[in-house]
Amino acid sequence: MKYTGASRTDSSRNSKNEHLKEEKVYQSSAHQECIDRAYRIPIFLSTTTHLNDNQQRFLDRLILEIESALLFPRTLPLSESYPESILTDIRRLVSSSYGMLAVNLRRFKIQTVDVNAGPPPPSTPFWIGSVYSQVEPSMAFQFGLPLLLVREEDTDANNGIWAGGIAPLNLFIVWHSETQTVDQFFNTPEWRSAFANWSAQVRNAFYIQTEPKFKYRCE
Repeated sequence: MKYTGASRTDSSRNSKNEHLKEEKVYQSSAHQECIDRAYRIPIFLSTTTHLNDNQQRFLDRLILEIESALLFPRTLPLSESYPESILTDIRRLVSSSYGMLAVNLRRFKIQTVDVNAGPPPPSTPFWIGSVYSQVEPSMAFQFGLPLLLVREEDTDANNGIWAGGIAPLNLFIVWHSETQTVDQFFNTPEWRSAFANWSAQVRNAFYIQTEPKFKYRCE
């Protein structure tokens, strides 16, 4: 009987130790996640939630690139959500970020059949992206955030802010999704140069915005 009692005691003690270990691992993981967020500068990642497999691989790699640069990607409605109208949500996210990276991926392939005035355009089908790929970058540009625009080839090529000559050309990077793999795109000098330049602008924006209005020392 004494032996059985000892076994039960040991079993209870082992169970308690295992529970404490699991709790410690959970706390350590939560603490590390908090640290990771604390040391990353928040940026607005403008994208769509409707993706095919190749587009999802592209977005996953893009997020990895952003996090590797110690930036924290925020997007609606995946990581951020507010109990307000969509425009207010976008404005709130824009005003609390230090840069925007907008990705315009193919969403709808459409064909123009008629226009309200003038000769109809060529009837060749073309790709357009999400309507929010027009709204969110425009609001970020108005706010003055450092902006980087990444477009899947032929998406909104003649539509809105993605049309030629609307936004500064040095902000545009094109992913040739039919002839270029995800890894090939992210290894191109064009991407690496544009991303490094944009990341530096984001850090500069962060330091400017977080400086005090009044300085109490001479430089």
